[in-house]
Amino acid sequence: MNSSRSREAAARFAERRKREDEARRLAVEVPALATLRLVIEERRATVATAESKHVRIVVVDRAPALFELPCGDPSCEGGGYDLTERILRELRQNRTEFVVEDACYGTVGSTRCGRAVRAIVTAAYR
Repeated sequence: MNSSRSREAAARFAERRKREDEARRLAVEVPALATLRLVIEERRATVATAESKHVRIVVVDRAPALFELPCGDPSCEGGGYDLTERILRELRQNRTEFVVEDACYGTVGSTRCGRAVRAIVTAAYR
């Protein structure tokens, strides 16, 4: 059972890495962008406070223009969050601070996952 989950996780990681490698670069998509910081909070949709929180500092010159995050629930099948279009839209408008949210699109057993993510984004431009 664990080796099966490990193989599945490794396959998901390899797929995500391939999408990142093939994606346009953030510096090309938003040429004026100098720095980017995301504070990512994940929670169950029914809970008001974050169950996990971390900060992601994006190296703008090398980063892919792709903001896909895996679901934090180990029981979730096929889930995750895609914040790419919403974040890029705000960055192209030179917004310095904004928040994007998304619900996990995966399933736990036969029900929808029920987790949500919130990214508090801070950007600086040249």
